This record gives sequence, C-alpha cells and structure tokens, in this order.
Amino acid sequence: MRWRWRLVGVLWLALAAGAIAQERTREAIDQKYKWNLVDLYPSDAAWRIEKVKLAATFGQAKGFTGTLGQSASRLVKALSTQTAQEKTLARLFAYANLSADQDTRVSGYQGMSDEMTQVAAEFGAAWAFVEPELLTLDPTTIESWIAATPELKPYAFALRDVLRRKAHTLSAREEALLAQTLPMASGAGNVSSIFLNADLPWPTVKQASGTEVRLDIAGFSAARAVADRDDRRKAMEAFFGALGSYRRTIGSTLSTAVQGALFQTRARNYESTLQRALDGPNIPPTVYTALVDGVNAHLPAFHRYLTLRKRILGLSELHYYDLYAPLVTGVPLEYTVEQAQDEVKRTTAVLGDDYVQALDRAFKERWIDYYPTTGKRSGAYMAGYAYDVHPYMLLNYNGKYDDMSTLTHEAGHAMHSYFSTKNQPYQTAGYATFVAEVASTFNEALLVEQMLGKIQEPKARLALLGNYLEGVKGTVFRQTQFAEFELRIHEMAQKGESLTGDALSKLYLEITRKYYGHDQKIAIVDDYVAQEWAYISHFFRPFYVFQYATSFTASTALSEKVLGGNPEAVKRYRTFLASGGSKYPIDLLKDAGVDMTTSEPLDLTIKKMNRVMDEMEKLLR
Repeated sequence: MRWRWRLVGVLWLALAAGAIAQERTREAIDQKYKWNLVDLYPSDAAWRIEKVKLAATFGQAKGFTGTLGQSASRLVKALSTQTAQEKTLARLFAYANLSADQDTRVSGYQGMSDEMTQVAAEFGAAWAFVEPELLTLDPTTIESWIAATPELKPYAFALRDVLRRKAHTLSAREEALLAQTLPMASGAGNVSSIFLNADLPWPTVKQASGTEVRLDIAGFSAARAVADRDDRRKAMEAFFGALGSYRRTIGSTLSTAVQGALFQTRARNYESTLQRALDGPNIPPTVYTALVDGVNAHLPAFHRYLTLRKRILGLSELHYYDLYAPLVTGVPLEYTVEQAQDEVKRTTAVLGDDYVQALDRAFKERWIDYYPTTGKRSGAYMAGYAYDVHPYMLLNYNGKYDDMSTLTHEAGHAMHSYFSTKNQPYQTAGYATFVAEVASTFNEALLVEQMLGKIQEPKARLALLGNYLEGVKGTVFRQTQFAEFELRIHEMAQKGESLTGDALSKLYLEITRKYYGHDQKIAIVDDYVAQEWAYISHFFRPFYVFQYATSFTASTALSEKVLGGNPEAVKRYRTFLASGGSKYPIDLLKDAGVDMTTSEPLDLTIKKMNRVMDEMEKLLR
C-alpha cells in the first residue's frame, strides 16, 4: 500500500525574519541550540549499515506475490513485513534529510539524501503488487477478515482506502514501473533547492548603515523587513533581479516537475493533476476551487488591510517592498530562545499539562535546530516521520516576535505528530497535509491572544494586531495567490502550453497584481516582482500550498471556541491531535468542530480579520 508516512512529509513554511542574520558557522553554535540526530542513529556509519541491511530485506516481498488472498493470516504477515521495512525507511530518510539541511553545501549528506530517494524507489517497486493484488479480492472477503482478525484492525482504514481508489490503481507491473520513477519525479525539486540554497551567486547590497548584506533566501527574508524603505527597495530589486537572471533555468526545472506530475495524472487515469493530488487524502477538488473563488471574493477585506498598512507607515503610495516593513517601530518585541520557550508553554497551557510537558521535552532534549548558519536550509519546518523517535524542528531564529511565532507554529506541528504517534499505531499515525497546518496556526492564534492579554500599551498592541493581520496576509491571501498560480500552470501544461520562465513570470505578475490591487493603486507591484515564483519551492509539490490557507481558516474556527472557554472544544481539539490519519482529513476536522466543505471557516476568518482592523483603526484614532 502507498506509504502513510509520506503524507506527513517535511512540513515547512518559509517565514520572514525580523532582523538581519549574522554569518556564523555551525561549530560556533552552542550544542543546546542544535538538534540531536544521535537519537536517530549514533553515526553516519551506523546509518549506512542500517541502510544496507534494509535494502537486503526488500527481496522478502517476492515471497508474498500472488498469496495475499490465501488467508487473513497470510495478508497480516505480508502487511506487517512491509510496515516494518517502511518504518525503517522513514527513519533513514529522516537522518539523511536532516543532516543534509544542516549545511546544503556538504555533498556527502546531499548524496545520502539522494541515496534514500533511490532506496525508496526500490521499496516502492518491491511492494507495488500489493494494491493491485488486493483489488482482485472480493471486498466482502476483506471486510470479513478485518472483522475476524485483530491483527488486521490497524490496517482497516488503509485497506478500505485501497478499495476506494480502485479506478486509479494499475497492474502490479505498471505500479512497479511508476514506483521506479520516484528519483526522477523528485529530481527537479532537488535541483532547484540545491541551486537556490547553495549554488546561485546571490548579490550583496550595502544598507544605509553601511552594513553589507548577502541576499540569499534567508538574508532577503530579513532585508525585506528592515525599517529603512530604500534598503527594502534595493534588497527586493537585487534579489528578484538575481532570480530573473536565471528564470529560464528555474522555469525549465519547474516545467519538468509539472510535466512529471502530468505524467502521473495520465498514467493513473485522472482528469486533472488537481484531482490526482487531492484524491489521496480524499478531498473534493471543489474545496480547492472554492477557496480560490472565496478569497477572490474577499479581496476587498485584504485591500482594506493594505490601505491600513499604508496609513500606519505614513506612505502616499504603498509598494510591494513595503509589505514586510515593521508596521510599528520602537516596540521592543524581542525574545531570547528561552523567553520564547516560556511564552509558548504559557500560551498552550490551556491544552493540558501533558501538552506542556511534551513541549518541555522538545526544548530540553534537543528536538530543535534554532539558529541560521552558513549553508543551512532556509525557512522553518517540522519533520515527524521517525515514528519510534520524536519529531524534529528546523528554525532560523533571529530573536524577534516573528521568530517566537515560528517556534510555536512548528511546535504545534511537533505536538500533533507527538500525540498522534503516542495514541495511534504506526499504520494510522501519519496524517494528511490538509490537517497538518491546523495545529501550527492554532498555536499562533493562542500566542497572539495571550500577548494581547498581557500588553495594553497602544503602540505595542498595534504591533501585535498587525502581526496577526500579517499572518492572514501571508497564510490565507498569499498562499491562495500561490494556489491560483499553481492551478493555472498545471492547466496550461494539460493544454500543451509551454511553461518557460518568461511565461511563468508573465502569469505570476498578472495574478499578483490582481491580489494586491495594483490597477486600483492599492499596492504597486513593480515589474521585477514577476520573478518571485522562482524561489517558491512549494511549487515542486503539486497543490500543497492551498492547505496552509484552509488549515488557517480551520484553526481560526477551532481556536475561537477554545479561547471562548469552551471545555468541550478543548476536548475535541485534543482528540483531533491524537487521531493521526485514522480518518480522512475532512472527517477529522468535522469531528473537531469545523466543516471544510462549507464557506464558514473562511467567512469566520474574514470576520475576525475585520474585527482586528476595527480595533487597529480605533487605536490609531
């Protein structure tokens, strides 16, 4: 069966840093601020021994070919063998990927990550016969075996899911061939990541202070958020200019990824890549298109925020390079790692003592890699697929409120994985991406409310409220903007239209200007912004980004109930965290108290957004 753990994957979100990160080496960082990969494997040598050992077991799959229908016990034996191999595979993957992300310049670890992609392809090919063979069995037979065999209970959800996807499951030979395409399918994304993080000759700009800043991705994220407007403009012009110089290369790479997704779509007899991408977690494509349509309908609320931002900044004309500037200056919202940890624990205390205790473990037992260093992967993520270990979190912490918010965001992911693993067997511990961002943005909502409860000074409150609106901008509107762009490029590919760097830039600029009200002069989107798509790595994972927006709206609906003091809401949310992938994501969220097939979550989010803007305007008066 298709790997449940790959639904979790590596959850990451590139967030703007609040200050320019200093160049530093990994060796200069105190051990307590670096994750401890020894919990996975004691050494690279131990990892390699385990990898060789695992690869040698794939031959066991042949012994089960053609025998799954003999008896329930035979099916149990096959599935348990496959699961044991998959669990080890996930742990090996975690070690290789986390090691590679510590310094993307180290070719040895990049090689290990590439090796694991090949091993994963071999694993997939070896077990590719399982789903086609299961589909030759009478569904009533499978149901009777599930009812009568306790050892099959953990596999019940996956077995029924196989039956649901029958129309898109191929023959055993065809499935094996598709599994072998995995290294090629991931190749374009890997090339883009290495090029952007390690090889592209990023420019350096001199700021008004005289400081020279290298505009790699992490440096740009910080530079676009400085207070000096001319510094922001120069940084954005230089960064997007560098991307534009390589738009043809990056465009060709993204086009290859889109064509690969289209190949999978046609091979599995789906009508569109969108349908194929959402069929795994059983999400109706209308949820995606309704989000895009709904956000477009609510653009006036977004434009209200942009107008408010222009007013607060005291600008006669708002440009794209003003979108990350601090709304309020002179507010010392700065936090050490330890202060941020304490705030996160206080914020989430409403979720129970065991939740806070688990967070404390993450902080004390080195589950987190905090500081930016030369060559380290940019952004932030949580990796939760080593079932028998614990989640890991990567940050690029710069000591600002945004960084504390990122910590609680990734900690939300980690606690979701931790409690799912604690309460679910391996077979149902992995959860779909569609629900993954709920726990993270839920934590962010709790943090904002706690800080507003503590801080009454008007200027500081204005900064915090503005930070919330920045979250809505970045997670709901920006990610939906990405989602619309992504939908359009896959539709273009399906029609046989070319996806050159120039075509991608033209389309991206058109959509971005619509969202930011360029023609109405709400915000001026300068021509060079056309190149922004080139560093958005999520586009190499088809139809991933919309789930940030849907999760944010879902978490808004859920957090409002918890913050309202409803103990039943807390109980239902904690049940959700412990449910892993035991149901389809739409059903898990319905159980938690929100229906994602309706417009209610988005409507509630926009309602809260307008409420926050009302308070900000009152503070300004």
